[in-house]
Amino acid sequence: MRIPMRCLFLKIFLAVLLFPRALAASDAAFDGRWRLDPARSTALDGWSTLDLVIQTEGSKVTMRHDLTWHATKVQATNVLDTAGPAAVKNFFRLDQRHMAVYARPKESAQVQASWIDHGRTLRVEAAVPVETSQGNTSMRIYEEYRLQEGEAELMLIELHHTRPRPLVYRFTRVTENAARK
Repeated sequence: MRIPMRCLFLKIFLAVLLFPRALAASDAAFDGRWRLDPARSTALDGWSTLDLVIQTEGSKVTMRHDLTWHATKVQATNVLDTAGPAAVKNFFRLDQRHMAVYARPKESAQVQASWIDHGRTLRVEAAVPVETSQGNTSMRIYEEYRLQEGEAELMLIELHHTRPRPLVYRFTRVTENAARK
């Protein structure tokens, strides 16, 4: 009777020991530079090009947006924490230039990020204080960053409480050689 009990304890011990490592390994699959495929994405009239650079470290996920519009270059970064809710200053949204709705200065968005689907999807929920031509308000946003088959594609699905349809952006992984061009 003792042998099966030892095996059970050993299995539990290994599961507890290895599960966080397995989850961290799947998070790292998001790391790197991702380039927007405009033909397969929601209209992004405000930008000519968009690269999303993702870096995971522990519970932190850094998302840097490298954008261009003709000669204009913009870089914006959101740092998310999957360990719990966080206040994020100047929470950047891909459509903010197109909509002319910007984060309110000196205010922070309340953001909750978590890994779902065994680390294949990063879920982000944000309440973003924004200023519009009609005045100040808050925009509720739900995003899912989904790794696609083979980890060469990333899909971002973004829902706003202010619009009936989701925005869908498709990215392809950029290799080191392509990033230099």
